[in-house]
Amino acid sequence: MRLLELFCSVDDFCQEYGPEWEQAQLESGTKQRQRAGELHLSEIMTILIHFHQSHYRDFKAYYTGHVQVQLQREFPSLVSYGRFVQLIPRTLTPLCLYLQHQLGRCTGVSFIDSTPLKVCHNKRIPSHRVFAGIAQRGKNSVDWFYGFKLHLVVNDCGELLAFCLTPANVDDRRPVPKLAKTLFGKLFGDKGYLSHALFEQLFTDQHLHLITKLRKNMKGKLMLLSDRLLLRHRAIIETIYDQLKNISQIEHTRHRSPLNFLVNLIAGLIAYSCQPKKPSLGIQYNAIVFA
Repeated sequence: MRLLELFCSVDDFCQEYGPEWEQAQLESGTKQRQRAGELHLSEIMTILIHFHQSHYRDFKAYYTGHVQVQLQREFPSLVSYGRFVQLIPRTLTPLCLYLQHQLGRCTGVSFIDSTPLKVCHNKRIPSHRVFAGIAQRGKNSVDWFYGFKLHLVVNDCGELLAFCLTPANVDDRRPVPKLAKTLFGKLFGDKGYLSHALFEQLFTDQHLHLITKLRKNMKGKLMLLSDRLLLRHRAIIETIYDQLKNISQIEHTRHRSPLNFLVNLIAGLIAYSCQPKKPSLGIQYNAIVFA
């Protein structure tokens, strides 16, 4: 998505979202007096999202070397880098709502997986302070890490359907019922989601069929050929995680604020959702039977 198209989409959302958010704050009594800033909320959100589409690896280099130099005409009321960083936390709620508007629709074939988000090197865990008491130690198939887990559900077209962030020591199966509330058909996962109780819960509550591979010490079970083939294509979600980490830059260890960490993550997910081309399986649905 081009910068102008992105800004128009974000600005249209902000015009609809702004009055509702102010009314909700008035009703809850949390609204505080704020002076009108030079940069509008839609401009701040656009810059944050565009950073994850720009292939820059450092936001400061992107803002000072690209936005302030090459995008001065598009954003005539730019503020200093330090002031912009102070404005970032106020975009968290609208970014989360905007991401909800960018989620795809369930097609009956969904994939679920989690990926680690490291916030510091293992050797610096004892001296780490930014996420003290929030992040936890966890272990994936590669190594131990300190940080969080990002849980995603995607469809066969590569569109995001649901997302969740948990500490690194949370079992992958715990957030599944909440992530799968709006799903139907079949949900494919790795061996980490293998659980008879979880299978029964999803199938009983919403007729959602959880399909995973079996461990080596388990007896084989009959499986439809279409399910076996789709299970082999579960790597599509690994491709999405690779793009999120290496293109959208959702993971780095330079965060100085938990709020800015969340903003960076949500903006990266939005940037991926706005991609015109996503990993896709090209499934012919008339050839699949959703049992």
